[in-house]
Amino acid sequence: MIELLSNWIDWLPQLWRGLKVSLQLTGLAMLFGLPLGLLLALMTSSKAPWLRWPAIVLVEIGRGAPALVVLQMVYYGLPSAGINVSAFVSGSTALALTAAAYTSEILRAGINAVPKGEVEAGTALGMTKADILRFVVIPQGVMYAVPALMGFAILLFQTTALTFTIAIPELLARAYRIGAATYLYLDVLVLAGLLYLAVTIPFGWLVQYTERRLGSHLK
Repeated sequence: MIELLSNWIDWLPQLWRGLKVSLQLTGLAMLFGLPLGLLLALMTSSKAPWLRWPAIVLVEIGRGAPALVVLQMVYYGLPSAGINVSAFVSGSTALALTAAAYTSEILRAGINAVPKGEVEAGTALGMTKADILRFVVIPQGVMYAVPALMGFAILLFQTTALTFTIAIPELLARAYRIGAATYLYLDVLVLAGLLYLAVTIPFGWLVQYTERRLGSHLK
């Protein structure tokens, strides 16, 4: 046990750096994926078929394709198209595309949950459809979707482990590197798992707290 703890202390700085990379990937994917997801949600909710159906196809493809496949396609596809970017940019882009597909459905559900009376009240006040969408529907829809979006962020953080396949030095990649050097795979993977839990468990509690707070506020 003493030897195990000593090894963990030695490995922790390197795994900590990997954890920060995983968090950066998650943050960037949500930062760019959410606006795109909102756009897709609005398009799939549109009454215009020429907007709705292409968006539905994109969302279904994005949700149906495994994140690992999207990662590989972006990582190898961009250089084939003459776009040379780092592995980190490729990973962030792929995760943002996956996030956009999934968050579009979450946001669409939130938008559809906005009471019709709110829209009717906006119309009665003489607001245009664009203003009702901008100032009434979208803000309330996003508020309804916040707990689900936070829950998805946890899943996305866990999904960043797949980026070790494209040589991004995130948490799991660094754990494998240590394991390959020491042959103590189980020991280092247990420590990596504890670091994942150190993020996901408190954030999960935050999701539950936010859900209760919003539930009481929206009643």
